[in-house]
Amino acid sequence: MGKQFKEKAMRCVFCAAACACIIAVLLICLFLFANGLPFFGKVDALSFLTGEKWKPTNGVFGILPMILGSLYVTGGALVLGAPLAILTAVYMVRFCPKRLYRVLKPCVALLAGIPSVVYGFFGLSALVPFVKETFGGNGNSMLTACILLAMMILPTIIQVAESAIRSVPESYYEGSLALGATRESSVFRAVLPASRSGILAAIILGVGRAVGETMAVMMVAGNQARMPAGILKGVRTMTVNIVMEMGYAADLHREALIATGVVLFVFILLINALFSVLNRRQTQ
Repeated sequence: MGKQFKEKAMRCVFCAAACACIIAVLLICLFLFANGLPFFGKVDALSFLTGEKWKPTNGVFGILPMILGSLYVTGGALVLGAPLAILTAVYMVRFCPKRLYRVLKPCVALLAGIPSVVYGFFGLSALVPFVKETFGGNGNSMLTACILLAMMILPTIIQVAESAIRSVPESYYEGSLALGATRESSVFRAVLPASRSGILAAIILGVGRAVGETMAVMMVAGNQARMPAGILKGVRTMTVNIVMEMGYAADLHREALIATGVVLFVFILLINALFSVLNRRQTQ
């Protein structure tokens, strides 16, 4: 009787925790859409999404530069960071000596726990001068933001990819070795294909981290609200635009910033939906 009561009690606790997460998401959706959608009744949605000029003092609200800035910075971070993270996860699972793993694993976890503002200070004091001296420009650029974000998404992708690779049955690896394949070939032809779903989830989480990052990007990206003009020029992302102007925005300007949050939220939902579709195709 006591055991059954404990099981029911824990089931209720788990259910309450799950419901709390769902309610939190619903409340966020309700706040965003309730405060952001009225803006589209005052300003044409198409001109808001495709407008190339952001001049809120003149009543001009075009967030295409910020949308492109977010896409370029996130894509650049993914190109630079995802391959390195996946290869690091492979090394930690299959090739890393145990003594080195005891050091490497906490270092990766430490990278995940470093605050964004610390990454921003590092980018401002180290990456900005490096990019300026190596590639030209003033250093506050799209390239600098991509490099910094690539560093920030590394621990997220490494940890999830490592778990995905470890979940593959050992028989896949041993069977490939038994057929005469090398260790490297066994990993890339047997283990990694079997863990594609988990690795894809790791990449999606990295994308979410990159898209939502604000403070570090604001410190190194230049923050010009204009169409991206090159990898060595400054850009402004949607999150940075919201943070920089929300403190003094009012009336229609404030509604435009909340509407930008709605666009960002929909963008994240589309990324998750894409992951679900790709994952479903791989499991079929």
